[in-house]
Amino acid sequence: MASKSQRASVGLRLLSNGFIIVWVILAAFPFFWTLWGSFKVELDFFSIADWTNALTGAQTLDVYGQPFTGVGYEGAWVKEEFWRSVINTGIVCLFVVCTSLTIGTLGGYALSRSGFRYTFWLLITALIFRAMPPITLVAGYLLPFFEWNVWGILPTTIIVLVAINQPFTLWMLHSFFQNIPKELDESAKVDGCTQFQAFRHVIIPVMWPGVITTGLFSFLLAYNDFAVTSMLLSEDNRTMVPKIAAFLGTTYTEGNVMFAVAAVVSATAPLFILVMFFQRQIVSGLTQGAVKG
Repeated sequence: MASKSQRASVGLRLLSNGFIIVWVILAAFPFFWTLWGSFKVELDFFSIADWTNALTGAQTLDVYGQPFTGVGYEGAWVKEEFWRSVINTGIVCLFVVCTSLTIGTLGGYALSRSGFRYTFWLLITALIFRAMPPITLVAGYLLPFFEWNVWGILPTTIIVLVAINQPFTLWMLHSFFQNIPKELDESAKVDGCTQFQAFRHVIIPVMWPGVITTGLFSFLLAYNDFAVTSMLLSEDNRTMVPKIAAFLGTTYTEGNVMFAVAAVVSATAPLFILVMFFQRQIVSGLTQGAVKG
């Protein structure tokens, strides 16, 4: 009986591991295929006559004497100045994350410790605004931004992104704070801390993984945004995603669609690095938010 149980356990483990391996391959394939193709010319990567040209680089070899070339990256980063969009994206994400976390931690902590009935309705209202398509909210900003001559610049776009993402941040941090026993606040107050000192020195260190997890999601919302940034930013202040869309819309007829492919790889690679760097904090934060303390 024990041998049958062990064989069943080993079979189940092999089946689950095989499923995970297949899932990882399918999920990672599009990125690695795009990474591989970004070092080819357009006639190879988008070859209609023979798809194997994307693997062998036959046209790339004929043009540049080698099966790989960095012309796509050079064209995107140097010729089209993609580095400006990278800097703009960094500025937007930095201020959106810092502002959202500051407001979210203070607001989420206050709502989690509040005994008033309006707390529930505030959270429901925030959830309703978060559920609305961002494009419907952005349309209301266009007229005053044009009238005040503040359209197309980064600060106003940051304000709008914070306003759109703040309900999500507030909800997520509120759930984390609720999982922290109120006895920690009371113990800190007994030791002589004020409410803010208890929040800063006792509560925040306990839920730090939750703050990192929420900050990462807020970062991704700002990093991958297209609707808001494409409508509110001028051509000179574009972030990476609208810039990539501009490559696809304007450079294809010129034969430079590989600029977009190189830019996609450049925009995606930092996300892999970021998630791998904070993976422990993300798992810890999600676990903390899922288990009632």
